[in-house]
Amino acid sequence: MVRHSGYWNPKHEQMPRKELQDLQLVKLQRMVEWAYQRSPFHRRKFDAAGFRPEQIRTLDDLRRIPVTTKDEWLENQKQTPMFGDNLAAPESVAIRHHQTSGTSGKTPLRVLDSTKDWSWIANMWAYGLYGCGVRSTDVVYFCFGYGTFIGFWGAHYGCEKLGATTLASGSQSSEGRIRQIVDMGATAVCVTPTYALRLAEVARSMGVDLAQSKVSRVILSGEPGGSLPATRKLIEEAWGAEVADTAGMSEIGTIMVYECDHHPGGMHLIEDNFIEEVVDIQSREPVGYGEKGERIVTSFGRGFMPLIRYKTGDLVERVPHTACTCGRTFDVYKGGILGRVDDMKLIRGINVYPSSVEAIIREFSAIDEFQIIITRERGIYDEITVKCELLSGLEHQWADLRPRLDAALFEGHGGLRFNLVQAQPGELPRFELKARRLVDKREG
Repeated sequence: MVRHSGYWNPKHEQMPRKELQDLQLVKLQRMVEWAYQRSPFHRRKFDAAGFRPEQIRTLDDLRRIPVTTKDEWLENQKQTPMFGDNLAAPESVAIRHHQTSGTSGKTPLRVLDSTKDWSWIANMWAYGLYGCGVRSTDVVYFCFGYGTFIGFWGAHYGCEKLGATTLASGSQSSEGRIRQIVDMGATAVCVTPTYALRLAEVARSMGVDLAQSKVSRVILSGEPGGSLPATRKLIEEAWGAEVADTAGMSEIGTIMVYECDHHPGGMHLIEDNFIEEVVDIQSREPVGYGEKGERIVTSFGRGFMPLIRYKTGDLVERVPHTACTCGRTFDVYKGGILGRVDDMKLIRGINVYPSSVEAIIREFSAIDEFQIIITRERGIYDEITVKCELLSGLEHQWADLRPRLDAALFEGHGGLRFNLVQAQPGELPRFELKARRLVDKREG
């Protein structure tokens, strides 16, 4: 199949908005009917809300459908082990099982996919990979462990769909991965933002200059940091490569948004395969372009376990497709995924997001790693501390750096004062997949 130079699906990615919305309506009607007829979970939800599939006559009717939450899905799987009764097909026809990471002792959310689902999952990744410049001539290296966590599984098969060569790193050490990236001539690397910086740190200790390798693209996913300008700059400088951000969810198994090679300062929604709503965090009412809110996602391609009006917990700001010059008619999330709604912490009346703290810290190139610690003093007074570990050999810069960082955090968070502590070399944890830098000692 001949591809346009910049689009995986030229027809849909450049489709006039009215035609795109007509397509969404048809797909929504089919998915809602499918879920109602085949998924006991959805039938119960729809019936309890007094909703019937035939009520979907326009896209505005989407809001008649009740929202689904992760807690609700987990409870359903608890009541009907192991996958709940959200299934729209028998378990016996599934070809894949993936689950969330289940950190902090929490029960993981489990998902199943059919052959058709998995082909769709790979195709969604192909939109993003092709859009950010990956081609059949590329050698793509995957920095993750290939376990039950979805990670970059979809990207692996998306690259195969493109015809690119794939290199799976498995459970190798960081040193082993760096040697393979160089020895095998990888031209693109799929990795989380945190681990991209960690690999650069390890490469320096090995005497390897990644900027001199053949890597020309670093594909990021898994954390909000991929769209933070300061974090992106650090990765681009360390790797000497172009950075592109993507975002997905285990619940869907694939990406839903991606950054094209025109770099619009955000990520395009894959609107021919998803409906993305942005709602006010408190009222749940829709917000307009340029207003921040929470994403609610409906998928048209996940048939085995339908996902309809799913409350993601992602904080976003939607802007029109005209924010990008690439010619796509898919709207854009400005700044990508800005953070997690449930990651917001209220400290002495000020809202603090870990991603906003990272955006400031990454402006200071001498800081290698950091950790945010929240405590409650005497049961009433909240304190927020940032521990900073400096790059090897730059530890002496702390005395000069500390007051500048203090002022930047103070100004960026409405006058909230942070405690700043210098960590010892190697003291702070490093992460291969999603970083967990926030420690809230007020909880549990």
